[in-house]
Amino acid sequence: MKITCTEPAALFLFAHQDDEFGVFQTIVDEREKGHRVCCAYLTDGGFNGVSPQRRNRESLSVLQRMGVQPQDVFFAGDRVAIPDGKLHEHLAAAAGWIDNWLAGFTQVVSICVPAWEGGHHDHDVLHAITVVIAERRSMTDYVRQFPLYNAHGCVGPFFKVLHPLPLNGPVEETAIPWGNRFRFLRNCLGYPSQAVTWMGIFPFAVFHYLVSGKQALQPVLSARLNIRPHDGVLYYEMRGFFTWAEMDSCLSAWRNGAA
Repeated sequence: MKITCTEPAALFLFAHQDDEFGVFQTIVDEREKGHRVCCAYLTDGGFNGVSPQRRNRESLSVLQRMGVQPQDVFFAGDRVAIPDGKLHEHLAAAAGWIDNWLAGFTQVVSICVPAWEGGHHDHDVLHAITVVIAERRSMTDYVRQFPLYNAHGCVGPFFKVLHPLPLNGPVEETAIPWGNRFRFLRNCLGYPSQAVTWMGIFPFAVFHYLVSGKQALQPVLSARLNIRPHDGVLYYEMRGFFTWAEMDSCLSAWRNGAA
């Protein structure tokens, strides 16, 4: 994959097709500023019998409705063969792809990546890769993290959606216009292949857009990668998908090997 872009570009890195719901307003804002919006997905999204191609089509449709051009959407996980839920097993391949991708942009104005929040292990792995590469490229100041979901302060099976963690630093909030709030809720219904997942997320999204109505971004800090995202059980631990010990081990091994 080669790209050469000399225009001011806002870059969005996602682990899964539908993670873009965490930055709908930021995508709109960057488009309105005249910046070229480019999005990349680092896993193939195939999960529970749903094909990667179907998930690609769903996200592409949502992004196109927001003005993102099809040629600016990169399904890297599909191309590099990184399965959903297995990003930690393909750290070097994902890091190499991201590094080469970034090298093609001469005017990066921003880079958005899922937050370090213990929600889904793919999100945290992608966050770590992006922060490490950005630091090496002296681009950390351009990177912002956005929350998707986490279990901070929750009990049992409960979780919070679009709720920034205090440990991730000062929150940069942007008010979402009412017209966009309803537009974004319609976008959230644009992932029928993930209906079961969205049955749990959508009520929280409704509450967020109708009550809070703000886009939240936070800076990133490489030192956070050495620290558990928050106290208590992480959501991916609660679900039995991954553990903090596994996260710390695989990231440490990769960082030491890539140093």
